[in-house]
Amino acid sequence: MDTTTHITEPCMPASEAIRSRRSIRAFLPNPVPQCTIEQILETAARAPSGSNIQPWQVVVLTGSARQALSQEIEAAALSGDAGEAEYAYYPRQWREPYLARRRTVGWALYGSLGIQRGQSDRMAAQHRRNYCFFDAPVGLFLTMDRDMEQGSWLDLGMFAQNIMIAARGLGLDTCPQAAFCRYHRLISQRLGIPAHRQLIMAIALGYADMTAPENNFPTEREPVHEFTRFVDELP
Repeated sequence: MDTTTHITEPCMPASEAIRSRRSIRAFLPNPVPQCTIEQILETAARAPSGSNIQPWQVVVLTGSARQALSQEIEAAALSGDAGEAEYAYYPRQWREPYLARRRTVGWALYGSLGIQRGQSDRMAAQHRRNYCFFDAPVGLFLTMDRDMEQGSWLDLGMFAQNIMIAARGLGLDTCPQAAFCRYHRLISQRLGIPAHRQLIMAIALGYADMTAPENNFPTEREPVHEFTRFVDELP
C-alpha cells in the first residue's frame, strides 16, 4: 500500500459532496493511497460524540487481504451458510411507507441490471457482490464496543457519514454495507477483532465505474415538507 505522505485538497464544497454522494455498486480497480484513506478518517473523526468518547474503531482492508476475506465470505454464502445477524438492522415488521420505498429502490437496481421478477439466482448473485465490496480496492469495517448504548450508535452513524462525505469531497465514492454483518463471526476471527467489539457496518471505498448500469439509476428523496413540521408558536 502506498504510504507516501501528501495532503489531497478537497475537490468540491461540502454541500456538493453531500448531494452527489450515492451508494456505488461497481468500482474501478484504481488504488487509493493509504495517506488518502488516513486523511478521510482524520476528517471523519471530527464527528460529534457524547462527551467526546469517540466510540468507533476501524479496520481497513486492502490488497490480498481484502480479496482473501471476500472469497471466504462468498464461498460461505454459496455453500448455503447464511450467517447470523449481528443485530436487527431493518424493522422486524415492514409497513408503509417504508416497504414501498424499499421495493422501489430494489426494483430500480434490478431493473438497471436487467434482472426480472422471479430471477432469484441472479438476485442472489447481485447480493453476493456485497462481499467483494463491489470490486472497490478498499473495504472499511466499523466496529464499536458491545457495552455502548444507543447514543453511541448515533455517534458512529455520524462518523460513518463523515467518511462518505469526506471521500466524496476528494472525488472518491463509497457504499455503506450492512450485508457483511451476517458473517461477523468469520470476519472477527480472520481480522482479530476482539469479542467485546461488535461489527456495525462496512464501507466500500474507491472510484466509481460510471459505465456500470447499477451506478446510473436514480434514488428519490422525499421533499422537505413531507418529513418536516415547523413550529413557531405553542398553543
